[in-house]
Amino acid sequence: MDFGLGYIGIGLGAGLAILGAGLGIGRIGGQAVEGMSRQPEAAGTIQTAMIISAALIEGAALFALVIAFLAGGALNKELPNQVKAKTTISAPADKQ
Repeated sequence: MDFGLGYIGIGLGAGLAILGAGLGIGRIGGQAVEGMSRQPEAAGTIQTAMIISAALIEGAALFALVIAFLAGGALNKELPNQVKAKTTISAPADKQ
């Protein structure tokens, strides 16, 4: 099993999760400010919806990071066994 590609995948997955959450929250914030500037009387309702949406996006990003860290932990547990299996030297059959 090639562990290097696994670690690259974990890094990409965590990075994409954070990038997606940042873009999503940025878009929510920008659109909320635009909506509040167009209708100042609805600012409270828009702000409440914005905060709830941002919290849901943060929760999804946190879930994705936890999954990435769990995958990294699984790779870290398996790596010593794989290295040990590759480096074990056995005695030749005629010298036993």
